[in-house]
Amino acid sequence: MEISAQPAPPRQWRTATLVACGIVAFQVIVLVIVVKGVASTDSPASSKATSHHKVGRAEPKRPTLPRTRTRILVLNGNGITGAAAAESDRLLARGYKVSGTGNTAQSYGQGVVLYRPGKLPEAKRLAADEGIPLVCLLDCITLRQLHGAHLVIVLGN
Repeated sequence: MEISAQPAPPRQWRTATLVACGIVAFQVIVLVIVVKGVASTDSPASSKATSHHKVGRAEPKRPTLPRTRTRILVLNGNGITGAAAAESDRLLARGYKVSGTGNTAQSYGQGVVLYRPGKLPEAKRLAADEGIPLVCLLDCITLRQLHGAHLVIVLGN
């Protein structure tokens, strides 16, 4: 017995494969563009607007040290005799520990709170407690000169 059937039509698999590859390639290109866009917003250049000085690790959001464990060096930068001692007494009354007092070599027009890396929240808390508007990273004094202090207050006029 002989069966005569029509030949099967050729499959269009090549066209379907090319269309599928084109769609996948387009999706990969879109993914690369999106990833590059996200990566460029996390670059140090864009974080410059949010962070004044970037250290190897991120600053904590809240103070990690209570006032009773935060050590402060008080420096008189206004030339008024006894100003550092008076500020030291105020800090002790608030519960801070004072690691020392002294005078600066030059006069300061405005007070400033200086902080060691990692102590920005403590510095902001101290500045708020004492009404000092300037808070800056401490990078020009050695740890030995700090006498164990975490923060430094420089009193201004």
